[in-house]
Amino acid sequence: MPILGSHQSIAGGHHRAVQRAGALGFDCVQLFTASPRSLGSGGARVGKPAARAAAISAEQAAKFRDALRQCRVGHPLAHDGYLINLASPDARLWDASVRAFVEEFRRAEALGIPYVVTHPGSYTDGTPRQGVRRICRALDRVHRQTRGMTVGCLLETTAGQGTSLGWRFEHLAWILDGVREPDRLGVCFDTCHVFAAGYPLGTREEYEETIACLDAAVGLGRVKAFHLNDSAREWGSRVDRHAHIGRGHMGLEPFRLLLRDPRFQAVPMYLETPKGQEGGVDFDAINLKTLRDLAAAPNAPSNRKGRSRV
Repeated sequence: MPILGSHQSIAGGHHRAVQRAGALGFDCVQLFTASPRSLGSGGARVGKPAARAAAISAEQAAKFRDALRQCRVGHPLAHDGYLINLASPDARLWDASVRAFVEEFRRAEALGIPYVVTHPGSYTDGTPRQGVRRICRALDRVHRQTRGMTVGCLLETTAGQGTSLGWRFEHLAWILDGVREPDRLGVCFDTCHVFAAGYPLGTREEYEETIACLDAAVGLGRVKAFHLNDSAREWGSRVDRHAHIGRGHMGLEPFRLLLRDPRFQAVPMYLETPKGQEGGVDFDAINLKTLRDLAAAPNAPSNRKGRSRV
């Protein structure tokens, strides 16, 4: 069976995210290790002196590890903050982003989290190649400043809004080829983003075509995590809007194919679907049941909205 989890809030402490995931029946958990809307503790913003992000205390780390063990939740995954842009041509934002990303690594290392997921970044102006070169310089600096740590970085596939990089698998390949320590990098495959970027997923043939493209670009061994999200926008829209599983434009079949793919049974998968309730039931629980039902389904479901090229 696939390893299924979700992104959970750290309100009340990092260990609370684990407890929330465990209470809902998840196998794994993703979380922010600090406020995602700041480049440092105290709300530091670009153009202001950068405040160093709050370090993880020994007590916080112990509570987090204890919660993982007690709740039988594994594969913790960190997601970086929204303001980090390693591709930025703005020198101040680029520098602040690098420093903030180093702090992301330090917090993940303290908590025992093996990977930090990041969107590669937006190049804003110029060319994609120029943006990729800035990402590579940024990652090289981060790797130098975190030498000796075990934590690595997962480059997330993106939907392709604006000048964001990572919506083509080749972008990820360029980054892997351009950094000095590629062994510290992996890939996080987001289903909504890949669908919105224009990769087909709706039938077995289309799914296999897309996975083959991914394999050719980066190698399937690089894929260390999946984000499971349906898309609120149509195929190829290049708009990042998540929807509940089976309730967006993707439908259920892409998820069934992925969940039953023997190549990915050991790769953890995390929901990032909208929070809330329906009929008094947590949407995370509803989505988890949908996924587990699909993982057990040998045949295609009747919901086939995700036929990508229609």
